Amino acid sequence: MATAADLVSGRVVLVTGSTSGIGEATARRFAARGDAVMFNSSRSAEAGERLVAATPNSHYVRASIADPDGPAKIMAAVLERWGRLDVLVNNAGTTSVIAHRDLEAATLTVWREIFEVNVFGTWAMSIAAMEALREARGAIVNISSIAGIRQTGSSIPYAASKAALNHLTALLAKVVGPDVRVNAVAPGLVDTPWTADWEAVRQHVRAVAPLRRSGAADDVAAAVEALVDNTYVTGQVLAVDGGLTLTQ
Repeated sequence: MATAADLVSGRVVLVTGSTSGIGEATARRFAARGDAVMFNSSRSAEAGERLVAATPNSHYVRASIADPDGPAKIMAAVLERWGRLDVLVNNAGTTSVIAHRDLEAATLTVWREIFEVNVFGTWAMSIAAMEALREARGAIVNISSIAGIRQTGSSIPYAASKAALNHLTALLAKVVGPDVRVNAVAPGLVDTPWTADWEAVRQHVRAVAPLRRSGAADDVAAAVEALVDNTYVTGQVLAVDGGLTLTQ
């Protein structure tokens, strides 16, 4: 269980998929405020340990939210370390880049792989954390995408998974309040390792979005922080896209 050395005056924050990109930026942002942070990934153990070494009052657990025992393993690590959880950021996700017109390439195998992480894994992680979040009167923020709002995205299965996640956010918020608030952030194109070679998309965003740039990971992290801080907001999906959805 938690030791005296592990007790924190701030919040305890779990960010899934947090060894790079949006997840890392979000975890770092909370850590900078003095919150305790649990880093997580399904593969990048070395990156996780590097982040822990550079981040006070943090820990890392390697587990996939899509594995049957993954969410329970992650929650066990959080509770063993700090004894509570105040914020869950469901950031872990996956995709396949498939042209929307290429219907044959979007096989049921692809659909299942994406939904296993983006929808089923996110649901399982939320349920595994719910008891601790109820006790803390905490918050969940799901990382979605504007692909769940508009007819866009890296593939149809990915877009459908994010639309499902948006609806899940509202449905869950309706039944777990007032103890737990549930919101989502829906980024547009964000400059991360995941999108490093998407230069054509980046040029399009710069040309048409009102703010004339793609996003930075910290732009999304700031929105997550704002939703956690505002205790009178629940069931909302906040687009963080430089205004791109205004043009599509």
